[in-house]
This record gives sequence, C-alpha cells and structure tokens, in this order.
Amino acid sequence: MRKLSFILLFVSFPFFGQKNCDTDAIEVSFLQGNVIPHTKDLYHLQGHPNGLMLSFVKQTHGNEEWHSAYNFPDYGIYFQYQDYNNNFLGKCYGIGALYNFYFLNRHLELKVSQGIGYATNPYEKINNSKNKAFGSSFMSNTNFGLIYKEEHLIGNLGLHAGFLFTHFSNGRTKSPNSGINSFLVNVGLNYDFSEVKINTNDTVAIMKNRIEPIKYNFVLRSGYNESQVIGSGQHPFYHASFFIDKRFNRKSALQLGAEFFLTNSFKDYIKYKSIAFPELNLDPNTDYKRVGIFTGYELFINKISLEAQVGYYVYRPFKEDIALYDRVGFKYHFTPKIYTSFSVKTHMFLAEALEFGVGLRL
Repeated sequence: MRKLSFILLFVSFPFFGQKNCDTDAIEVSFLQGNVIPHTKDLYHLQGHPNGLMLSFVKQTHGNEEWHSAYNFPDYGIYFQYQDYNNNFLGKCYGIGALYNFYFLNRHLELKVSQGIGYATNPYEKINNSKNKAFGSSFMSNTNFGLIYKEEHLIGNLGLHAGFLFTHFSNGRTKSPNSGINSFLVNVGLNYDFSEVKINTNDTVAIMKNRIEPIKYNFVLRSGYNESQVIGSGQHPFYHASFFIDKRFNRKSALQLGAEFFLTNSFKDYIKYKSIAFPELNLDPNTDYKRVGIFTGYELFINKISLEAQVGYYVYRPFKEDIALYDRVGFKYHFTPKIYTSFSVKTHMFLAEALEFGVGLRL
C-alpha cells in the first residue's frame, strides 16, 4: 500500500499550484471493445469488455507558458470501470491523472493517463488459477486515446468518439503477471461548467528555442518484484543509471547512457531453473547481475515530463529474457537538478518491474 500511495501522490502533482483562471469540465465515456492477447497463455482470457471512464478536467487558457506551448491542453483526474465479461478476469477499476492534448483546431484529442488499478478477481491458486494476467488486486493502469471531439455542440454540451487503448498490470510485483491489454471504442459526452473563454498567449514568450548544454544524470530506481515462479516471494531490486541528455528545444531532449541491474528475485529463480530443468545445464551460481546501454527521449511539459527508453544488455550471464528492454514513465522535477520518477520496465509486452526513482541532473 505504501508504494500505491506514492503512485497516487505522484500522479496528483499536476494539480497542485495551478492558477484559478483555468476552467472546469467533465467527460463521460462509454467503452466497448476487445482484449488483445499478447502471449499464448492469455488466449482463454479473450472477451469483449465494456466499461465507463469519467474524467474531471481543468481547461487551460494561457496563464502559464506551457499552456501555449502545448496548444492549451486539459489536465485532470479520471475514474475508470471495465468489465471484461470473462469469469477469470472479472472487473477492473482505475483512478489517476490525465492530460488531453489537442490537434486539428481542437477537434482531435490525444488522451494520456496513468494511475492505480484494482482487480476484483486476481489469480488465486485454488479458486482462480487460470487468471495468469493479474497476480494481485492492486496494479498500475495506463490509457492512451485518440478521439474526435466537438466541445460545444449544443451550448456547453459536446460529443466525442474515438478509440482507447488500456493496460492493467502489476509490473510483476507479484506473479503471475502477464497483464491485460484492451482496444476499445470510446463514445461519450463532455460538458463545460464555465463560460467559453478565449485562449491567450502568456505574457512570457514560449521558449521555442530553448537549448541547454549536455547534462549529466544519476538515477537510482528501486522496488519489489517476483520471479515467474508463482509463490517464490517478493525481493527488492536496485537499478542504477548514468546518462547524458541534450535538450535541443522547448519540448524535447535525447538521452544516451548505461545502467546496472541488481534484481534479487533472479537469485532464487536461477537456482530453481538449474534444478527443475537439468537439461539446460544451468550453473546455480550463474551471475544474476546485468548491465545495459540505452537511448531515450524525454518530453518536457511543465514540471512533469514523459520519458521513453530502449536498451540492450551488454552483460547478462543469465539469459532468461530477450536482450532488448524498454522503459516508459513520468518524472516530476522538484528543481532543475532534482527529480523523482515512476516507470515501468518491460521486455516488449512483458513487464519486469514498477520502478520508483530519484534522480540528479547536473
């Protein structure tokens, strides 16, 4: 619960310290779609989920520099309900933070949201052993949507329709954890509680040409995870990274670096595999540590930034996963030099860890 409280605090940061001239709106979306199985052991979990997403948003109008830089996005909180119409999966709930970014004269909306999920019917050895997607009730929830929107179709009432991709997973904090992806049709209504307000540029010019010298980053990420053996127990991991980044405009920076992985759940897993699968000729004392090199991209919004990285293991004596790994996450910059982060490290669609990090940027 302590880790989940940290996530909720982290995703709530965008709503602190905002100015009162932002306006309020609500979005109600009805969802219907399909589960997308990404491993063979999920085929029996296919179905046609339906649900509801309720979003409370603040509409920006230019009182801060980042509003104009991102074409006056919305920010807010959401509540999501999803019924998988599958006896093994049950239902999921999600709550967290969102951004709506606009294109095509504010008719095309890109929705990005991240929060905490809760599954009503997780894996249970006796009563629900076929649910290989959710090893625990509490998980992370991620959503991406591409939606056509009419904000004021009749007065302050509008209409929207599009597509939503949803993901529920506990990041292998407890096995099993294949996670579930869904592709949903999204249709709903939106309503502005305030009078229509004209968007204006901030008195401070947008920093379009913001260029910084190369910065040096030191990041320590940690958390708990479990090996793929169900019931093997949760162990702490420590991922230490060093990388350089180059910010070349207002929004973007590129990264290049290396990192060291101490994933303690691998220790027992190596011993287990050496005994359970003697045909592998696996030495039980095989080194569990890994070293990777990676490249990444960071998108700066305000104090929040979005981060994506792709890496390759240059040292991994225990070759359980593929050599490529990836990471997506959020950062909150307390100061120009100190930030905290929340990220998901995966091997393609298979999550390895939910990482909570602290970084220094010099």
